[in-house]
Amino acid sequence: MRTVPNCRLLTGIIAFSIWKIGKKTVVGCLRTADTNRLKKAMAAKSFADIFWKHWMTLRPFAGDKLKGNSLSCEIRYMLSTCAFPEYTELPGKLNKSERKPFVVPINELKHKARLQRELRQEVREVNLRPPENGLLLKRLIPVAREVYASRIKLFHCVSRLIDKVGVHRCRVCAEVHVGHVPHTIRTCNAVGSQPTREHSWEKGGIQDVLPIVESFHLYDRLGRAVSHKERVDIDRLPAIVELCIQAGIDLPEYPTRRRVIPVYSISGKIIDFERRYPRDGPMSTEEIQAFGFWEKRRKSLQSIDLSMSELDGSGIQGSFKRKFTLMSLLADLAEEGLETWEKLRSGATSLMRKYGVQVCGYCPEVQVGPKGHRVRTCQAHKHQQRDGQHAWQEATVDDIVPPVHVWHVRNPGSGEVIVDELRWYYGKLPAVVELCSQAGAQVGKEYWGMMREDVSLPDLEEVKLVA
Repeated sequence: MRTVPNCRLLTGIIAFSIWKIGKKTVVGCLRTADTNRLKKAMAAKSFADIFWKHWMTLRPFAGDKLKGNSLSCEIRYMLSTCAFPEYTELPGKLNKSERKPFVVPINELKHKARLQRELRQEVREVNLRPPENGLLLKRLIPVAREVYASRIKLFHCVSRLIDKVGVHRCRVCAEVHVGHVPHTIRTCNAVGSQPTREHSWEKGGIQDVLPIVESFHLYDRLGRAVSHKERVDIDRLPAIVELCIQAGIDLPEYPTRRRVIPVYSISGKIIDFERRYPRDGPMSTEEIQAFGFWEKRRKSLQSIDLSMSELDGSGIQGSFKRKFTLMSLLADLAEEGLETWEKLRSGATSLMRKYGVQVCGYCPEVQVGPKGHRVRTCQAHKHQQRDGQHAWQEATVDDIVPPVHVWHVRNPGSGEVIVDELRWYYGKLPAVVELCSQAGAQVGKEYWGMMREDVSLPDLEEVKLVA
């Protein structure tokens, strides 16, 4: 077990170094682990050696221990991730007034917008490549089919694992716990919570482990954005399903426009020749309604058994049923679910590199497509100044497939209870990974830094002796 450094001394050293050489230099040195640059900037070798000695012995939970001191969030995150690269510190929850971090730095976005504004002033044609010109990217069509099949397969695995491994949720806040015995960590700070901040647990379901993020269905991906008046007429479906549809999956319940002739961009305006010269045959676009599919009686995508019946003619349903009936061991089902979870997230990441997905910077609203919709339903920070419009920015895979991090239980069969006094020693995992882990699946190396199983748990009496 590693020795715990003096957190007060380390805080004073970092605060003094920030005052002497600046915050940017310290953060840069911590991020790149550049010892020589830090020593040269401090101009005092003995002082830098003391700083480096205590920094390299910092425990993975020391970033949380120093919350009450004068360190910024960026410094704490650098301390917890750079000191021990094998540990992964999850980012904290954002305040209501804070915006989600940009995928691309804001300066690069401004520079790109400035270049596009200059190009629009010139009257010339801009060559667009798939999928920006409306055509499908053929190499990503198999990926979209695999992601769609993995989603259905994952829902089946999770629905069967929940019956064996209990899932609890808090009635007041959005806290989720995987296991038969819920934890006693007092982190319930929502409106209506108890004075002791203890959670009010109840039995959870699959919607707590795999929450569904919905998006408007776009008949024409390059068409105009959904207006506020059309918010009731246009269907909403899971964002991951809409991403697969735009990438090449064809579902009868959600028809979409497939172009044969690419569009052209001239001075920032999209020129579509298919409107002037439509395709002939039974698949003409005039025979398809662009919205209003909610009037039809369709199957619920939130129900696992009903969502499986959507693929009756594809032959996937029968293979899944035969495969799961042959699985007699719970560990095999957990391994299958964990592998499917990785395929789903990796495939969605590959699709999002080419097919744009937008998310609001202040609320969890998501829109799959090159631009966001114009529905005024944002009630987050300063929505009055935006007239209810969403602050759109580029989304990540966590926005359409939320991981829902839960506390990791090391020995599920021993009846161990996670207590509040040892919260700094526990790790976290995504709810699906934790569910499969408690069912007997072997967790991959990419999650070892989040589990923190190599950190020894002290007794409750020893916690008082820790600095």
